[in-house]
Amino acid sequence: MKRAGKLALLLFALTLTTVLGGCQDKKESGKESANNESSTETKAEPTMGGSIVVGIPQDLEDSLDPHKSVAAGTKEVLFNIYEGLVKPDEQGNYIDAVAQSHTISEDGKTYTFTLREGVKFHNGADVTVEDVKYSIERCAGITDGTEPLIAAFSNVDNVRTPDEKTVVINLKEADTEFLAYLIVAVVPKDGADLDTQPVGTGPFMYESRSPQENIKVKKFADYWDKEHQAYLDEVTFKVVADSNAIVTGLKGGSIDMFARLDSTQTAQLDEKDFTIYEGGMNLVQALYLNNAEEPFNDVKVRQALCYAVNRQDVLDMIADGKGTIIGSSMFPAFEKYYMPELADKYSQDTAKAKELLAEAGFPDGFDMTITVPSNYQQHVDTAQILVEQLKQIGVNAKIQLVEWDSWLSDVYTDRKFQSTVVGVDAAYLSGRALLERFTSDASKNFINFNNEEYDKLYEQVKKSIDDTEQVELYKKMETILADDAANVYIQDMASEVVLRKNFGGYVFYPLYVLDMAKIYQTK
Repeated sequence: MKRAGKLALLLFALTLTTVLGGCQDKKESGKESANNESSTETKAEPTMGGSIVVGIPQDLEDSLDPHKSVAAGTKEVLFNIYEGLVKPDEQGNYIDAVAQSHTISEDGKTYTFTLREGVKFHNGADVTVEDVKYSIERCAGITDGTEPLIAAFSNVDNVRTPDEKTVVINLKEADTEFLAYLIVAVVPKDGADLDTQPVGTGPFMYESRSPQENIKVKKFADYWDKEHQAYLDEVTFKVVADSNAIVTGLKGGSIDMFARLDSTQTAQLDEKDFTIYEGGMNLVQALYLNNAEEPFNDVKVRQALCYAVNRQDVLDMIADGKGTIIGSSMFPAFEKYYMPELADKYSQDTAKAKELLAEAGFPDGFDMTITVPSNYQQHVDTAQILVEQLKQIGVNAKIQLVEWDSWLSDVYTDRKFQSTVVGVDAAYLSGRALLERFTSDASKNFINFNNEEYDKLYEQVKKSIDDTEQVELYKKMETILADDAANVYIQDMASEVVLRKNFGGYVFYPLYVLDMAKIYQTK
């Protein structure tokens, strides 16, 4: 059944207050699990050279400066251009990149790096300790005497370069998680215009950009890691903002690859032409609520919305039951922090939801607006289902579709919204990357969550150098987000990545990235 038909059926069924059940958990033939090495991927020998067109759902941000980028879609492209002192691998480990080796002091306050020989920027210049020092100080706000560009770098006290091979980062307070943030890009100290001319050390270098159309990168021939150079000569990231045009582009040959499709879209593709990889998106999809806006400043109202929603119906309707239901701001790929039990906290209970609304002074419900970026069909579909489910408790929600740029400026930056359906990613491999944003004074706290106990727990995390203690503190923070119903948590969405059969090599990461250096064309 096509998605439109499924949604129509669900909307009709919900009008009759009928619960649709059943989770389709069958794996369709020809599709590859992220954890399953047996696949229909073409096993022919990789070749060096060739080009590929990768569809992306929105244009990148106006600035291509890696220290300023906010959107996950921008970061996943810049991943191919930039590298940090260390970088993540597909297992979630940190491997040395611009640095050849590193040590961390026992007290967690001093990080020492020895730079790798022969690392060059895309402009041909050698990477020096001064470039690294500049990059770290820039992120910390030390260079310009401004607010840190990245919050975790506010803890940087100073950066020393005792010789031309060594960089020493001294922190104000102990932070054993700081290595996770040193995947941040190393940029040239004399970089003139990173906003429009990105210069990094990665396997691909910036070639050109046509706003609202595409961005092109080409293989960097002098990449330091000769054993892991890019196979492809050129990658074009093509903007396909109209979700209806994605399948058409894949079928017609104008797109060779697209990440994060839903099962309805992949079902329209011929498996003899494409390999379809399955995994998780590593996103926290939720109905995010502006906790500073009435009536969402009342915890009972927020809890009522949680009880009103049947998240399994959402998964069934938009992804054939695929995806992982979650109950807080953490997804399964961050295994040691993840609390699967929180997913059961708010099983659908419309009677309980109505009771809470009455206690909050809304016995007849209320009107609300759900703002959704129009270029993400999964979020639009989710919002449509939520609208029907909320009707059952007297809440009349209307959907406001906006362009991605408007969502970033109005919702994320200016916080001018009531609620929104999106997915929030982790830019770094740490619990902090997902949970710090909900501290009361965090610049990324776009939902205006404010909980004194949550803030205290985060301060304890920052001071702890014991991993076990940190994990337990993070779990307490996750529990507070669930207990306070900070948002209506839904799922870590299933991700289906489509790659034309004459290509291979796609690999999932626990972060929201596209590693194009691993993609190859077959003979």
